[in-house]
Amino acid sequence: MVATVLRLRYRLLGNSLSRSPWQLVGFVFGMLAAVWLVGLVVAGLVAVSIFQDLDATRAIAVVAGSALLLGWTLGPLIVSGADGTVDADRLAPFPFSQRQLMLALTGTGLTGIPGIATALAALASVVLWVRWPLAAVVALPMAIVAVLTCVLFSRLVTTVTTGFSGRRRGQEVIGTIVIGLLIMTGPILTGVLGLVDAAGDLTARLGVAGTILGWTPIGAAWAVPGDVAAGDGFAALCKLAIAVGTLAALWFVWARALHSAAGTRPRPTTRTVKSGALGLFGVMPTGGVGATWARSLNSWLRDPRYLRQLIFIPLFPALFAFTGGVDGAMFGASAVVVALILAISTYADISYDGTAFASVLSSGVAGRADRWGRTLGAGTVGVPAVIAIAVVVAAITGTWDRLAAVLGGSLGLLLVGYGVSAVSSALLVVPVPRAGDSPFKTVPGQTFASGMLVFLVMGACLLLGAPAVILAIVSMTTASAALGAVALAVGIVVGAGAIVAGVIVGGRILDHSGPGLLQRIKAFPI
Repeated sequence: MVATVLRLRYRLLGNSLSRSPWQLVGFVFGMLAAVWLVGLVVAGLVAVSIFQDLDATRAIAVVAGSALLLGWTLGPLIVSGADGTVDADRLAPFPFSQRQLMLALTGTGLTGIPGIATALAALASVVLWVRWPLAAVVALPMAIVAVLTCVLFSRLVTTVTTGFSGRRRGQEVIGTIVIGLLIMTGPILTGVLGLVDAAGDLTARLGVAGTILGWTPIGAAWAVPGDVAAGDGFAALCKLAIAVGTLAALWFVWARALHSAAGTRPRPTTRTVKSGALGLFGVMPTGGVGATWARSLNSWLRDPRYLRQLIFIPLFPALFAFTGGVDGAMFGASAVVVALILAISTYADISYDGTAFASVLSSGVAGRADRWGRTLGAGTVGVPAVIAIAVVVAAITGTWDRLAAVLGGSLGLLLVGYGVSAVSSALLVVPVPRAGDSPFKTVPGQTFASGMLVFLVMGACLLLGAPAVILAIVSMTTASAALGAVALAVGIVVGAGAIVAGVIVGGRILDHSGPGLLQRIKAFPI
């Protein structure tokens, strides 16, 4: 039965690729990327086996193997629905025993592109131990144990998170949180390692990390050959027990999770809404501006594609604090950086509507009303966020005398950006992730030219916001509070003027370009 499932899996994959040229292109690029990565890994392993001593080899093997397991564990959270051809829900109607189901799922995990690439890289790790023949013999079965551990970890995470991440909103929220954690991993490690001066050079730090991870379920399988090479048979046996015990424990826990999930699959639920409850549409003013404002604000508060930008906002001050300290210039300018990012976030706002933009055109809302509504929706969340960051940074650093200047530069950039976006989004649509797509998914149809458009918009924002930014910089360098107040006034006035001009010009353009924008959106590859 397991062999039958694998054959059906590849038949489904072949049918899918034959129907969609874009999927075929993505599959080919995925294979090429996997081959390239495996080649790099093999080259690195050969270099380590030639130029490094036993201690360095042991540390590199354990740390790299632990990182590989971490990638398999986070994979189901980041790339939701990466391979939905065979999963527990699809196999549930068939007369499989639980053991057969688990073997089939394990087999599909091993025979996908990530599984094949991982297996090849793990088997190639035997080359690390060619100078110690007995360790090389032991490394082969331990590589198999390590690969199976990766696959079982991945399957267990997928099963456990099905109740939440099986829903589209859960997938997007989890993916966003994981992206944020990955963004902060580097700065956090940099800060921590910078404090541990006593640990010595990188090799010594890797040695400490490898020693610790080798005694955990994460890296035990990769540590056994190193202990054999070092002649420490007792440690090798202990770590072998940990590795095999981890594999058995994962199988047992996964079986229990599958059994529990079989009886608690999410059932469709209906939500009762109070009669007359219109949400934001009942709060905002009536008319085209109010309706568009409510719809835009709903997107900023509920659509994860917009929410990602808000969730990442606190990460930038934290990033600058870890890398440059709270006394650094970048941390003090966090509000300005965040303002620039939010300013360009709506440069092609209509693209996120997708084909639903047809309902906007059919509603008869004037272009100017649409521009005002989208600008007010973005400003409702963007302006308070920038002000909050500026105030919090000033409170942490104690630079209250610079607050007016920082607010002037940041609000100037933000408001000018809204004016520029009111025009650019009436002219431009670009391929964007669809609702429910993974944050890491490559969007079909993206080109170098479309990717450069955002820098064009950014340049326009910087040019128009230059008066307020320059005054803010001069105010902070000269410690002039009066000049900071002038920068704030200039930023608000220039920004408000840019918004009014952008809404007028963008509204006129949208009245003529709306049908063409919809036609271009429909032409994007799926």
